[in-house]
Amino acid sequence: MTRPWYAGPLASYDCETTGIEPETDRIVTAALIRPNGDTLRWLSNADGVDVPVQASDIHGYTTDIVRSHGKPAKEVIEEIADAVAGELSAGHAALVVMNAPFDLTMLDAECTRHGVPTVAERIGRPVGPIVDPLVLDRAADRYRKGRRNLEALCAHYGVTLTNAHSADADAKAALDVALAIGRQYPELEAPAEALHAWQVTWHARWAAGYAAHLSARGNKPVSIPAEWPVRPLPEAVTS
Repeated sequence: MTRPWYAGPLASYDCETTGIEPETDRIVTAALIRPNGDTLRWLSNADGVDVPVQASDIHGYTTDIVRSHGKPAKEVIEEIADAVAGELSAGHAALVVMNAPFDLTMLDAECTRHGVPTVAERIGRPVGPIVDPLVLDRAADRYRKGRRNLEALCAHYGVTLTNAHSADADAKAALDVALAIGRQYPELEAPAEALHAWQVTWHARWAAGYAAHLSARGNKPVSIPAEWPVRPLPEAVTS
């Protein structure tokens, strides 16, 4: 029998950014935890883009810090994409990413911005298999009230999260939450590739339902992207 996804190998990725818009914002810091426990960490100079105080208040990296200590952004993005692709190549590992459409779309946008191959281009196929604790939790415990951000999921599943919004701490917490969900819900037992396909459907179902809910509340149509784990980029990504 093919082993279930939570039996590994599993890597985990997280990034912190200047904001939430892939078209214009930049990756500031990122971390990748490899299946053997080694952690790769990056700090980018963000192309000299200012880090808004709303972002630095969350992750702690100010404009002065990234300009003084960050490596050139193109070099950082090349290294991140290559490392993530390496984990996904030839079935080496599934990759845990909390709220994957944000982190992976941001990485795609940065690759496009800097003219380097995306993760999908490096591995020669769509990005995957991905394990997204947010999608798993929504599917397995669909009607639970309350927030579902990483801090909330850690509290719910008994996972310790220290130094929240540090990329390496968040990557480790997301990995631990994913494993906790896998242990708690036998119905999620499947090979990583099958779980990936399920999550595509689950996310699309959630997006349609949530959009309908918001539309009904506001009496106007609301659209939520249904694509997972990577959203299509707009035609223009600013340099």
